[in-house]
Order: sequence, then C-alpha cells, then structure tokens
Amino acid sequence: MQRRQLLSALAAVSFAPGMSLAQEGKPLRIIVPFPPGGATDITARSLQESLARILKQPVVLENRGGAGGSIGMAEVARAPADGLTIGVATLSTHGVNPAVYSKLPYHPTKDFVGVTEIVKAPGVIVINPATLPVKDFADLVKYLKANPGKVSYATPGNGTIGHMWGELFKSSTGTSMVHIPYRGAGPAINDVLAGQVAVYFDQVASSLPHVKSGKLKALAVSWPARLDVLPDVPTYGELGYKQANEPSWFGLVAPVGTPAAAVDRIQQAVAQALKEPAVRERLAGQGLYPSGTTSKEFTAQIASEIDKMKRVAAYAKVVLD
Repeated sequence: MQRRQLLSALAAVSFAPGMSLAQEGKPLRIIVPFPPGGATDITARSLQESLARILKQPVVLENRGGAGGSIGMAEVARAPADGLTIGVATLSTHGVNPAVYSKLPYHPTKDFVGVTEIVKAPGVIVINPATLPVKDFADLVKYLKANPGKVSYATPGNGTIGHMWGELFKSSTGTSMVHIPYRGAGPAINDVLAGQVAVYFDQVASSLPHVKSGKLKALAVSWPARLDVLPDVPTYGELGYKQANEPSWFGLVAPVGTPAAAVDRIQQAVAQALKEPAVRERLAGQGLYPSGTTSKEFTAQIASEIDKMKRVAAYAKVVLD
C-alpha cells in the first residue's frame, strides 16, 4: 500500500502541468533579443520576480542583442523545446524583420509557438533639445525641410520598429534624415543624450525617464489617445499622420515543439503576474499597457503582423540584405 501511494505521488509530480522531474528546480531561461536599457528589457524585468514566484522556479534573463533582434531570436529557435527556454518576441523580430530582410536566421512562424502577448508599447519621437532647436512636431518638420539630409535619427537597429517609424515619418512628412542604427535602445539613447544624434524613434518606455528629466523632448506618440504619462504630447493621429499611429508590442515565444502543457503553464503565469497591482503599476509607469493573450491568439497575431508590416515596408520602401 505504501509503495502504491509513493508511485502515485511521484506520478503526480512527474505529470504536473508543463513540468517534468527533469525540469523541476531548473531555471526558466528568457532570452531578450536586445541589450539592457530598452523597452523590451524593461518589460521582461518587470515580470521576472513575479514569474519566479508563481512558477516556483528561478527565472533568468539573458540579453542577446544585435541584428534587429535576429541574433537572440535565432538562439531561441535553436534551443531545446523542453519548456525551459523562451524568448521575448517583438513587432520588430516577428513583424518588421520578416518584412524587410531577404534572409533571416529563423522563420517567424515555423520556428516558434506563441506563448502570450505581454504588453502593447506606444512609440515616440524624441529630440535632444540641446542639439536641435525645435519646439514641437511642426517645427521639426519645418526645420528638416530647410535642412534636408543634415539631421540624423537614431533607432535600436536596422529592421526594428523604430527604423520603420523613422522611415514612415520621412515618407509622411516629405523630409530627409540620415538613419543611424544601433545595437539596441540603450546604446541609441546614450548617443542621443550625448548629442551625437538629434532625433530618436523608439518605444515610450525607453525614453520616458529622460523626457521627464528634461534631457529629451517628446514630440509625438503612436497610440489611439494621449498617454497618461505624457499628457501634453500629441498623438500622430492628432497631427494628421494616422498611418504612423500604430503601437508596438512585446510577447513571449517558445521553440516549436515545446509541449502545449509547458506553453500553457507559462502563459497562465504571465496572465497571473499581469494582474498583480505592483506589476501593472510598474509597467504603466513606463508607458506599457498589459494584455496577456492566449497562446492561440498570440500565434495568430504574429502571422497577421507579418502581412501588415510587409505593407508598411512597401509604403516606406525599406528593404535590407
């Protein structure tokens, strides 16, 4: 009788949702495909502590930046499909990159299964007011038209959503700027703050602390309405540029073949974490808006975003090797 009870107990542990005896106690590895300091990194770190508590296992973040997020995503695609490695997917890695690059070291749909969308992320155009003498969006457009090709703009890298936003801005306003791609939001912001580059396109979360400190000036955001964290900054839609008003997003993906039970376990943990007031407050303070979709919904969303970004890439005439 005791032996039978012992076997039953072991079976209960072995077949707990998404967790085998081989996995129990091992860390969940989350690959962030951009360097520290950007909105992608901020989102992942906002969830790290809560996920570790809910999942009852260590959660380790690894930043693998470069090539518009392609390096990190390729590592996720190559990882064992055992539920112990996932990656932070973005509109850049799973929408823009497939639309603008002729070759990628991963396939955005065949190599991954969607776990969940974590947040929606508004975009922003900021300037260094000490470097560029403009007071608002209209003034920037006027200045650029008077100085074609003489101003540079920074983005987190070629093929990122920041790059697309920059090209859409140029196409929409009929202006000319030189694109300076970086290996992530952190390095880009540092050079904008240092005055090396005057204009910057990225998610609100990355630039918000510097806007609040007065070191950077926000001119427009991509969101349906004005943001609580930037109430004085108009949306692109308000300014007459609705095509540039689409926000970005961040979510989690797992290597294709990851057991559904493991995917569901992580998805449910994220959904639970996003309900915690402290997590929601932390994200909201960065201008990030929690969502928490199902695996099926997020997988379908990724496929639809690729088609949408192909249309945007054609509109902005962005093609990369």
